[in-house]
Amino acid sequence: MTDPVALSPPPATEPKAGWIALSDPDFSEGDLAAVDAVLRGSTLSGGPMVERFEAAFAAYVGRRYAVAVSGGAIGLLLALQARGIGAGDEVILPAHGYREAQHAVLLSGATPIFADIDYWSGTIAPAKVEGKRTERTRAIVAANANGHPAAWPELRAIADAQGLALFEDSTEAIGSRHAAGIVGSFGDVAVFDFAQPGAICCGEGGMLVTDDVDLAMALRRSRRHAPGDRISLSITTSAPYGVGMSEIAAALALSQLRRIDVILERRRLITNLYDHFIQSFEGIKPPYVAPDVVEAHWFLYVVHLGTRFTRSGRDQIIEDLATEDIAAEPYSVPMHLQARYRALGWAKGDLFVTEKVADRAIALPFHAHLTDDQIAFVVSRMKESSINSGAGTPIY
Repeated sequence: MTDPVALSPPPATEPKAGWIALSDPDFSEGDLAAVDAVLRGSTLSGGPMVERFEAAFAAYVGRRYAVAVSGGAIGLLLALQARGIGAGDEVILPAHGYREAQHAVLLSGATPIFADIDYWSGTIAPAKVEGKRTERTRAIVAANANGHPAAWPELRAIADAQGLALFEDSTEAIGSRHAAGIVGSFGDVAVFDFAQPGAICCGEGGMLVTDDVDLAMALRRSRRHAPGDRISLSITTSAPYGVGMSEIAAALALSQLRRIDVILERRRLITNLYDHFIQSFEGIKPPYVAPDVVEAHWFLYVVHLGTRFTRSGRDQIIEDLATEDIAAEPYSVPMHLQARYRALGWAKGDLFVTEKVADRAIALPFHAHLTDDQIAFVVSRMKESSINSGAGTPIY
């Protein structure tokens, strides 16, 4: 008989002492107490805690309805299907940033049509969206890339003029504000995700927000059926995915939402420290903030290297940081260059700006537990590596 222990995967390797992690959730004693209270109760699946979190989150972003789900990608898939978008339809979206949005479009049966991004903000460029529309276009999915709000007034105008649905991917941007409003308030449906390294982190989970009662009801029906629905003869008119949020995840996320201003302020202080150290070196640029952005709360601290850098130079810097026990990653691997999307006909050179930005963007450790000395150390090591890789060049 086979030893079951031998079939188990090896235990995950713990980070060694001194390792500066890319992210580290900001938990409090209150968060732990909220989870403990659920564990001591009688309901672990979706129940009153999920409903409280939905109500609180809807109020936070100023929307009428919120629907909690198991993650951002499945949330966008439900939203696309709720608007009747599927096989034969086209959806315009960026190839830059959080990859799950593009996967959701593919899983819906629709065809993803990638549009290029703005060089500075990293968000989809409205002018590039205009050129991608065909008679099959049904929707635009625009992302608040790394926490920077997209050009929402312009995108809203395009969607309304062309009769398209507008979906807002806010998976990286909770708390950020455009001059026109807080992220999550622009799309027909906006999607949030609460996985690491977000400001609200409950392991896995997501939220859909909308002002459309019919959309909200459709989303709830496709999310899951409540236990009481089992006796309904009409409930089989829809087949849910079973992708609700647990009471445990909701309790943790709600506790963090109640102190979101404190969490975001801590992350803002880390941003300010990074900005201070980065500004002294012209070959590396801190994250850009557009004039019409009131607040940008970063998902990660993403720096951009000078234009003379190549992707291999960026990768060398990341490797050098790892030898100093510093976690760093490429921020984006453009979706149109990945195998599944190449099979749809996309190729290198199709999205010039997306490719250029992605080749030179590095995500550095970003969380509230970083110290001043650690941030100074990260930046100094990155500068040394960039000089050895041929830096000292401006990004412009």
